[in-house]
Amino acid sequence: MRVFQWSQLSDQQQADVLARPAQSQSVELQQQVAAIINAVASEGDAAVLRYTRQFDCETLSELRYSEAEIAAQAGKLSTDVQQAIDTAYATIRAFHLQQQPQDIRVETAPGVVCTQRFDALNAVGLYIPGGTAVLPSTALMLGVPAQIANNPRRVLVSPPDKNGELSPALMYVAQKCGITEVYRCGGAQAIAALAVGTESIAPVAKIFGPGNSFVTAAKQQVAQRNGGPAIDMPAGPSELLVIADDTANPAFVAADLLSQAEHGADSQVILVSPSASLIEATQSAIEQQLEVLPRSATARKALEQSALIQTESLEQACQISQRYAPEHLSVQLDDAEQYLPQLTLAGSIFIGHYTPESGGDYATGTNHVLPTYGFARNYSSLGLLDFYRRYTTQTVSKQGLAQLSKAIITLAETEGLRAHARAVSIRLENQS
Repeated sequence: MRVFQWSQLSDQQQADVLARPAQSQSVELQQQVAAIINAVASEGDAAVLRYTRQFDCETLSELRYSEAEIAAQAGKLSTDVQQAIDTAYATIRAFHLQQQPQDIRVETAPGVVCTQRFDALNAVGLYIPGGTAVLPSTALMLGVPAQIANNPRRVLVSPPDKNGELSPALMYVAQKCGITEVYRCGGAQAIAALAVGTESIAPVAKIFGPGNSFVTAAKQQVAQRNGGPAIDMPAGPSELLVIADDTANPAFVAADLLSQAEHGADSQVILVSPSASLIEATQSAIEQQLEVLPRSATARKALEQSALIQTESLEQACQISQRYAPEHLSVQLDDAEQYLPQLTLAGSIFIGHYTPESGGDYATGTNHVLPTYGFARNYSSLGLLDFYRRYTTQTVSKQGLAQLSKAIITLAETEGLRAHARAVSIRLENQS
């Protein structure tokens, strides 16, 4: 990882240091994704199977995972992994249960009652990344809120291994969260199938889950199709920004950076600190830990597009974080709480020396599906409410309408919408 002196960089150089690596592929990537979506829309299962054979399992013949196959895979899971999943399930469920929406009823004027109500989405697509890493944790992050919301159809898709199987851990989570359908497919073709439907996979109302650049692009494209699904957020390759000073432990900082770098070659990690000695010590710790990291090759590729940034102050470090708007933000300072008012643009914030980012990935209870690519500026972390749609009602009595009629008619006529005004006045003329 290169070290940069932030104040010595030009505006363009600063922008280059904070640029997300995968964005340089955007034009070609968008075209490839569009071609996949169009193929699935026109060919259905045949296209999904073709792409899945190309990328994951050459011999795959069936997309749906039957209940018997799910049970058989889940039954292979060791007791210790079951117990770990049970623990994570409990904390995630506890946190998300507290987010349950409450209907509201307000009499906004005499005789005028307005309500806001919530209804669970009828079908949700839960995308679980696969490939270089199996992620039952993501299945928990999506499956638990879908279970609490009681969405009638909870459709899980994930790329199979080379033998056409999904992992025992993933299937154990599917059982525990009451997933109703499981399909062996990933990538842009899985997103397309969830969006437009195929012979095997009925379309869903909303698609959830993180993924690589192809998955992110596919989600954005299908959401723009006429009649297409909603999506949770543009969640792509993982990223972490750490703010630390001399009170931080370099080994802790290095471990956190590597925990995200090992996700994939397109991940990005950044350390921002006013301490030259911490940056130097962290560099050394990274090299030491890489020597024993099984996914060191992947992590090293991610580190090539990552950065160590020395700032003039912690305030400047906070400004850089706000500009970058990271998916994960780790604040490793003795007095971390005092800087939180300056740190609002992040998917999730990890506060203090003993709050590893990986805790949030698995078992603290917060959701790890978070906006990336700087979308934390205007998107939120995933929560229970994302699995509902809200709508309003209004009930107006004759007396209530009479009281509001002057305001409604005046505003309608001001806007030149005479039929709007007449819809009120005709009721007042016929009050028998």
